[in-house]
Amino acid sequence: MTALPTDNPDVVAYRVENRIAWVKFNRPDKRNAQSPNLNRRMAEILDELEHRDDVGVLVLTGEGQAWSAGMDLKEYFRESAGKGLEGTRRAQRQAYRWWEQLRFYQKPTIAMVNGWCFGGAYGPLYACDIAVAADEAQFGLSEINWGILPGGGATKVATNSMPFRKAMYHAMMGENLTGQQAAAQGLVTESVPLAQLEARVTEIANVLLKKNPTALKATKDAVRRVMEMTYDNAEDYLIRAQEAADSFDKEGRMEGMKQFLDDKTYKPGLGAYDKDRAKS
Repeated sequence: MTALPTDNPDVVAYRVENRIAWVKFNRPDKRNAQSPNLNRRMAEILDELEHRDDVGVLVLTGEGQAWSAGMDLKEYFRESAGKGLEGTRRAQRQAYRWWEQLRFYQKPTIAMVNGWCFGGAYGPLYACDIAVAADEAQFGLSEINWGILPGGGATKVATNSMPFRKAMYHAMMGENLTGQQAAAQGLVTESVPLAQLEARVTEIANVLLKKNPTALKATKDAVRRVMEMTYDNAEDYLIRAQEAADSFDKEGRMEGMKQFLDDKTYKPGLGAYDKDRAKS
């Protein structure tokens, strides 16, 4: 299927500063609802940034008062359905493609949830490795309120992130959660006042930038993969994953051991080894 052009590239904005890529949903007049056009543009930007040497961490946030209000009801649902099954499947593929790419992205990813996060926004929320919300943010599975189930992976996100009873209540009641409630129930990593949100995300990003990138990629993939494995299968997977990681960056592991055992310049329980020394 031939890819469609991006009609308005400004629906997603980004900048790179100090090895952090700040990527924004940029439809503030639509509360950053995800349209087919936005989904195509987001995939393009993720492709562009994934292997750039000047990008070590990617932050996904929203312009204005919303992170993302989910899928655009008019453009994603009604207009796509008006083109028949092909239109519906095309719109789904465009959205799910970049969500999946984000789940297993080459770089660590942080969702900086600055405002509304509803329905279809749970897909990219879950795809990010770490999620920090503003206390003032609002999370909701509002699908039940307009007569459908929370699809597109949203129900799976809730059940993977929250205790069973909390997930069931959240999906059935259609009531919103604040950022603090979302953190307490496991939907996001933590919640801070909106005025402190960017500073806290920057702090986390800067810690990640000090870690070995090969180990970070292997770790984030391992956490996602082992969630649905038996213990024995997970144990075997992790042994093989470590072997594979070593084949890509054996020098990094040896440098870390050297700095701890021989140089005594750091303690693993208190911080990371100096990964830049392995390059010198």
